[in-house]
Amino acid sequence: METELDDEVVVVGGGVVGLTTAVVLAERGRRVRLWTREPVERTTSAVAGALWWPYRIEPVALARSWALRSLDVYEELAARPGESGVRMVEGVLGETGLDEADTWAAARLPGLRVATAEEYGGSGLWARLPLIDMSTHLSWLRKRLVSAGGVVEIRAVSDLAEAEAPVVVNCTGLGARELVPDASVRPVRGQLVVVENPGIRTWMVSTDPVSGEMAYFFPQPGRLVLGGTAEEDAWSAEPDPAVAEAIVRRCAALRPKIAGARVLAHLVGLRPARDAVRLERERLPDGRPLVHNYGHGGAGVTVAWGCAREAAELASR
Repeated sequence: METELDDEVVVVGGGVVGLTTAVVLAERGRRVRLWTREPVERTTSAVAGALWWPYRIEPVALARSWALRSLDVYEELAARPGESGVRMVEGVLGETGLDEADTWAAARLPGLRVATAEEYGGSGLWARLPLIDMSTHLSWLRKRLVSAGGVVEIRAVSDLAEAEAPVVVNCTGLGARELVPDASVRPVRGQLVVVENPGIRTWMVSTDPVSGEMAYFFPQPGRLVLGGTAEEDAWSAEPDPAVAEAIVRRCAALRPKIAGARVLAHLVGLRPARDAVRLERERLPDGRPLVHNYGHGGAGVTVAWGCAREAAELASR
């Protein structure tokens, strides 16, 4: 005979992937407890630039599929930007060709076109994409989870078996390196500079074809987010002043008025990179189902809803 505890799920990890997965499970009728080591507003996801577009995530074909499923949700949420934190904003994807996008995104992004010379100095795509204000979006996800009957608990975990529930879902990102343990999960350090917005309304992502250095800026409510870096296997969470100066310099080369913008904050986030996203079901030592959903690299926000739905199906099998 079933008890009310049979439908309980513990989701471990309070970033955007864990929160979104918990929301999907709760809205499908599961009793969800979300365990997060720190408040959701202080997770790595809170530092994300959060432009919808797959970045540093494998395998590419699956990532694109998850991204398109997520795009459906973000387009709906953009109707309520003040509440959800999601807006549809135009900008340029530098060093990206229309042929590449045609293979998977053009049908869902009808406004996609080659950027003009006035819009971008090199080859790039002009696109209207979801841009997510994570400070608003993470809080909104948490409220949506609670509204669906879920519970958020601040709790550090040293062993996934600690979760006393019939099903456990592991969305711990970089934490999976020690918790699973999975040595293939490693950090890709990203540093950002937040400045007062000098009147920029569009976003831009650019990569130097010679050095590979990135420059991007995202207009968020009340601020402009400048980036960025992608340092492999770098663990430091302390902002580097020299790196910050270089970020501002690269962004100002794209939009000169950024040069004089007042700095509001310096941020660092460690992307949870892996050779391939781990989205699969296995068993804990005592036989209970364990669903893994981690290793999303720089695309956690981009694929969150697609991966969450797949994880929820694995958890309900």
